[in-house]
Amino acid sequence: MAKNFSVKKVGAIIIGDEILSGKREDKHFGKLISLLAVRQMELNWSICLPDEPKLISDVFKSTIAKDDITFCFGGIGATPDDHTRQCVATATNTELELHPEAKKEIESVFGSDAYPNRIIMGHFPKGANIIPNPYNRIPGFSIGTNYFLPGFPVMAWPMIEWVLDNLHLDQQHLIKKDSNSIIVVGAGESHLIELMRDFEKEFPVYKIFSLPTISKGERRIELGVKGDSKGLKEALDFIKRGVSRLGFSWKNNVKS
Repeated sequence: MAKNFSVKKVGAIIIGDEILSGKREDKHFGKLISLLAVRQMELNWSICLPDEPKLISDVFKSTIAKDDITFCFGGIGATPDDHTRQCVATATNTELELHPEAKKEIESVFGSDAYPNRIIMGHFPKGANIIPNPYNRIPGFSIGTNYFLPGFPVMAWPMIEWVLDNLHLDQQHLIKKDSNSIIVVGAGESHLIELMRDFEKEFPVYKIFSLPTISKGERRIELGVKGDSKGLKEALDFIKRGVSRLGFSWKNNVKS
């Protein structure tokens, strides 16, 4: 890991009743994970919120107080159900104001048609910075390391990349993590609990995971470890020996 840099956690907030009701399927979660992965970063947490201003404001107050890199998707349009801009203002105890750069961008695209409604999308909490939108030039905005983006993937995804590559280059390629696993045949998770506890004592900086399945009546468990790639083989070997001692067969899991 590079010296003098600490790894920030990365979070995602996805807003919209339409996501929770199933009318629309969220696509940001998986895409954000993939955009982070190519930069050797990882998503640490995610929240999906309804269009409820009080709840949204409370969550923003919490995330803005942290040092996490947080991406928020949705709710920055001009319709009455777009609450994100006002909720950020509430969370930071500030007022909304027309951002001069946002005003310039919106007017350059729409001219006089920017008024009276489209210009609303340029009103951000005082002190905000804009995030350029290459699709239609209506910007998103940021407060600290919290980034507020449109709900439309065609806009939001290149804006994520802009944020990562212009504002957080120091966070890229710091994490040297990997994962590996074996497939345990015939065991239930209850058979492996003590082994997993022993693993956590022996390798406290690694995470162990257990993913059970049943196929054609046969129980299988993908049992694996995640952590620093340097010591990953040693950690997985510990698991392999433990499974063998318990009398269960296993095979290496072939990564796709």
